[in-house]
Amino acid sequence: MPINPDAVGARGEARTWAWESRDALLYALGVGAGMEDPVGAELEFTTENTMGVDQKVLPTFCVLAGFNASGGKGAMSNIGTFDPRMLVHGEQGIILHRPIPVAGEISLVDEVTGIYDKGKGAVIATRAEATLVSDGQPLFDLTSSVFITGEGGFGGDRGPSGKANEAPDRAPDISVTYQTREDQALLYRLSGDRNPLHSDKQFSDVGGFPRPILHGLCTYGFTGRALLAALCANDPARFRTMEGRFTSPVLPGEALTIRIWNGDPGTAIFQTVAGDGRVVLNNGGVTFG
Repeated sequence: MPINPDAVGARGEARTWAWESRDALLYALGVGAGMEDPVGAELEFTTENTMGVDQKVLPTFCVLAGFNASGGKGAMSNIGTFDPRMLVHGEQGIILHRPIPVAGEISLVDEVTGIYDKGKGAVIATRAEATLVSDGQPLFDLTSSVFITGEGGFGGDRGPSGKANEAPDRAPDISVTYQTREDQALLYRLSGDRNPLHSDKQFSDVGGFPRPILHGLCTYGFTGRALLAALCANDPARFRTMEGRFTSPVLPGEALTIRIWNGDPGTAIFQTVAGDGRVVLNNGGVTFG
């Protein structure tokens, strides 16, 4: 069957994901932590046994739940059939209710919150709520949308109009540049996303890319690091929410510049651009304490 627009509101089965200190360390390295200065300000995210430094977890670590949670069918299993090769990640948001522990286990339940007809394709929006198993209290929420080419034209709602978090027409208040590694995708994939688009040139050739591309959520993690450092003094307890829209793929080895515009107290708008100036993560919004 094609995409089923009546699947809005469908919930997935409860799934679980447990992680250890090593998983958080590997993720931090996968999004570039410590690359510029291995013994500098990010040691709390990249080591667990440095004297006088307590290990902490990057806020964007929570996005791994979408790939690693297991034990049941997710909400996307209710939307019908489609060619997974036609699916691209559109938007990603995270909501932190408290800092993520160095080790723990969550129960994750997701829901289809919207199915929109874009003509050439369909947009599927979901929201997932994660509770910490040890105390049964909310830990984080994930919001996401994907675009599936060829699945539009069913006569459905086109979805919300207008763009949120428009960047001001002026120079950013803060600009942070990080260099990605040539093997960044090979390192990041060890955290759970083994899509061959990021490691197999024969696969990426089919998509028209010159070589395997970087995971969008790796770019998201690099961006989250910059926001955490610039706005929260690297304190995850101050990081509240982050959302953005993927607009262009990134090749491993490219530099990423995160442009930040201050908003009302505790808010900012951001963009991430690649070395040639193209915007790769747009309409970004972040809130912090």
